[in-house]
Amino acid sequence: MRSIWKGSIGFGLVSIPIKLYSAVQTSSLDFDMLDSRDHSRIRYQRVNEHTHKEVPYDKIVKGYKLDDNYVIMDEHDFESAAPEKTKTIEIESFVDIADVNPMYYETSYYAEPDTQNSKAYALLIQALIKSKKAGLARFVLRNTESLCIVHPVKNVLVVTNIRFAQEIRDTDELKVDDANVSKKELDMGLALINQYAEKFDISKFKDEYNGELLKIIHDKAKGKQALIKKLKPQKASGDDLYEQLMQSLSNKKGA
Repeated sequence: MRSIWKGSIGFGLVSIPIKLYSAVQTSSLDFDMLDSRDHSRIRYQRVNEHTHKEVPYDKIVKGYKLDDNYVIMDEHDFESAAPEKTKTIEIESFVDIADVNPMYYETSYYAEPDTQNSKAYALLIQALIKSKKAGLARFVLRNTESLCIVHPVKNVLVVTNIRFAQEIRDTDELKVDDANVSKKELDMGLALINQYAEKFDISKFKDEYNGELLKIIHDKAKGKQALIKKLKPQKASGDDLYEQLMQSLSNKKGA
């Protein structure tokens, strides 16, 4: 792996030199857009919407639409707005990791100690595990200020970008009514949840779609045609919620 950022994690007066590595990788297949007539690759051009002519790259500027007019921005404007470039992930507070809603999570990075003496690195891991806390911090990555949490995964510190509060849409516009659920139905729902409950194990789940897609690609290269899987519709068990829950419990037991 190649590091994408080099700096330090700071908390209090303690500074831990680290390197960041991307902790995630895409599993999707990379497809090219082709002309169906001769399979030539399609190239996209930057075209003026009025003249329909291609615009040279050095003539392209960035603009923000304000009251039906564009305000043109230059590099100086973006530099003025950019956060001060630092090489420190400064932990501002420690929070219960259970309080961080999964909706806030974005990209994760592995933090590797960039020093032979990694005692402070090991200390932070052990302290976070014992306290069940995560460090809440800010840092600048690619000229953009990011909010992140610093948390342990096994014996490694992980820096996970999280969204700012204003990036999460409000739920007020959603039409969700408080339905009247009886105690009998709630008890049955809890019983069903407990019956399906298990320890979280992500290794049980595989990206089967891309595997199937790659198999189809190899088959098509050999002249074979893909078979379309037919859905098997399930019969509805009526509109009675309690009966549906009862049937679900019975099906689970039978399985």
